[in-house]
Amino acid sequence: MHVVITGANRGIGQALDSRYRARGDTVTGTARSGGEFVRLDVTEPDGFDGLNAALDRRPVDLLICNAGMYPDKGESLADGYPAQMWADTMATNVTGVFLTVQNLLGNLQLAKTPKIAIMSSIMASDEGAPGGSYIYRASKAAALNLGRNLAVDLEHIRIAVGIYHPGWVRTDMGGAAADIDADESANGLMARFDDLSLKETGCFLSYDGTPIAF
Repeated sequence: MHVVITGANRGIGQALDSRYRARGDTVTGTARSGGEFVRLDVTEPDGFDGLNAALDRRPVDLLICNAGMYPDKGESLADGYPAQMWADTMATNVTGVFLTVQNLLGNLQLAKTPKIAIMSSIMASDEGAPGGSYIYRASKAAALNLGRNLAVDLEHIRIAVGIYHPGWVRTDMGGAAADIDADESANGLMARFDDLSLKETGCFLSYDGTPIAF
């Protein structure tokens, strides 16, 4: 199986990259900084040229849209959440997902049972709205909506789409007080991705398989 993972250089993306490679799958990982990964800034439309060249029209069995940011921790409602922070986060967490899917659509169609996994969050759920983190919550709600609509539009070409909450994970983004480590999250997510099919397309699940209300 050929897996493409955006944001594969740290956190959950890095854990997924390592586990898929250990399982014997072929992995194309991307990172904004490049290095050992294919350089890709998902906010730059022209930046996909390098990824497209690296893929060289190979089939992609699983695309994991993992690249994301959470810049608004601790922002004050009175004087925080600057407009540029909104723009940057939406560009990465929402537009970046769309551009990635759009650019890899041809590669996905070459696979026998192609799948797209979009990383959202339980913070996107209407039921999980305790306030704060307005930018991150709004971006992940938009990513959820994007995934649900992609599931409808891609079903006729037999591409399954799932949207996932990775758990509250001890990473740079999640912080040291989080519930689980990246390995536990990655193991659970891989099981969910393996189970994804057209029957479940449009699902919104936690890493442990728990359905999440929209």
